[in-house]
Amino acid sequence: MIVPIANVRNIDMEEAQMPTVLYEKKGKIAHVTINRPQVMNCVDPDTHALLWETWEDFAADDALEVAIVTGAGDEAFCAGADLKAFIPPLTDATAMMPRDKLKDGFGGITRGLHRIYKPIIGAINGWALAGGLETALACDIRIASENAKFGSFEVRRGYHHGDGGIARLVNTCGAGIALEMLLTGEPIDARRALQINLVSRVVPHGDLMAEAEKVAGQILRNDAWAVRSAKETVLDVIGRPLDEQLWIDCINGYTGAANPPVMARLRKFYDKQDEGRVGKHGAGS
Repeated sequence: MIVPIANVRNIDMEEAQMPTVLYEKKGKIAHVTINRPQVMNCVDPDTHALLWETWEDFAADDALEVAIVTGAGDEAFCAGADLKAFIPPLTDATAMMPRDKLKDGFGGITRGLHRIYKPIIGAINGWALAGGLETALACDIRIASENAKFGSFEVRRGYHHGDGGIARLVNTCGAGIALEMLLTGEPIDARRALQINLVSRVVPHGDLMAEAEKVAGQILRNDAWAVRSAKETVLDVIGRPLDEQLWIDCINGYTGAANPPVMARLRKFYDKQDEGRVGKHGAGS
């Protein structure tokens, strides 16, 4: 089903024919599409608000377990902020602007709603630039079309990422790759992105959504509580000293194992009665 999130506001007649964020629920999977292909899916303030409302709904809907986010059309996943809409407010910004921005990031999941523990898969169908790169990095698993390209061009205009792009690029790819991309302002293609761990796989363009849905299915076959706890644990251990990482790993892992439903599943596994035994019943592809 397609879910209307909010009325589209302050947009031209061409865009008014269709919401700038498409949100479709298919069973336990939410499909989120940034829908401004005529401007490479740039995000203007109204689209930012719709994305925020979409992710809030995804987090609150108990029937949903996984989300797939992509961009409309074949050219771009998201080319970042629509500068025509965002530059004028910046020219009148005060010193309080950075503090005000702390609460909402870019499009919700980069900062503000970044603690949604349900998995989010990024289906990167084309250019992921600036805030679009930050949005891709905010996804838990990134699958790239062979046409995808990634770039951080802000340094060409005198600034750099401020919505999680630097932190996540360092955490995901390491300081060396982050420095190369951020200081040169040069893009990389999908194959290079795979080599540097920016994406987990690259597929033919026409297979992108099928591959994303396949990965979503692989997640859905697992226990939802364990999946969310694993994501929470990963987010919590990043950047901490080893002793703290081991403490969080232990507390979160053994808390789950002590739950009665999990203990029952472990007993079935021990008794060789569970349906997911490799070589016996298989867990599927």
